[in-house]
Amino acid sequence: MKRPSFRRCGHVPGAISPEDQAVGGQFREMLTAVRNPQPWTPGLAVDVAVRVGPFVERAHTRPGDDHGPDMIAVALVHPDTPHAAAYLYGRQLRYTERGWLRCETTAILGIWQPGYAMLTHAAAGLPLPDDLGMELAHYALYIEARKLDDSLDGYTLLRLGPYTQTRHAQQDGDRLTATLDGRETTLAPGFRVSARFGPLDVSDRHLFTDPSETDVVAPLNAAVADASG
Repeated sequence: MKRPSFRRCGHVPGAISPEDQAVGGQFREMLTAVRNPQPWTPGLAVDVAVRVGPFVERAHTRPGDDHGPDMIAVALVHPDTPHAAAYLYGRQLRYTERGWLRCETTAILGIWQPGYAMLTHAAAGLPLPDDLGMELAHYALYIEARKLDDSLDGYTLLRLGPYTQTRHAQQDGDRLTATLDGRETTLAPGFRVSARFGPLDVSDRHLFTDPSETDVVAPLNAAVADASG
């Protein structure tokens, strides 16, 4: 008796489906990107591929962050940027809430290539982790009043930021220190007033005065007047 034969409708034996072809193409792109990275050098304003743990992420660079050739400021972005859907997915996967980060240039694989997209947290459907191995690259100046007994008791008179380059923060810090010279212990009786440089916590940004919109001495005088009043 002749056995019935079965054939998939519209399927040619040995043919690869369009979906499989797409995945195969992405895999080949990934291998090409990993095996043939495009060199990146500091000052080159292009997106880069950055190692984040076992993953690779796409990052915008911020030229001019003055840590020298060993450090640069980057902002991690969804691999499908600038497509509209990338913004929504980026928010869901925590790409949009990190801001600028300080990244060691040794973590940069090279210029971003689409082939790296398969290696991202987004491709795995995972949100970015809390610990990215990179510190915030927003900087700030804190004008603080501390008790003269060298205790830690005191309060913050003024917060200036964000600064996106350390040299700008240091320049304003030098100016404020010069302004305070000889007045450190008289501006707030019982306290010593000084300027301190440090990182800016993006979540507290509403507490800061933008230094790019004013002469930094003016908000200092206003803060001292408010504290005295």
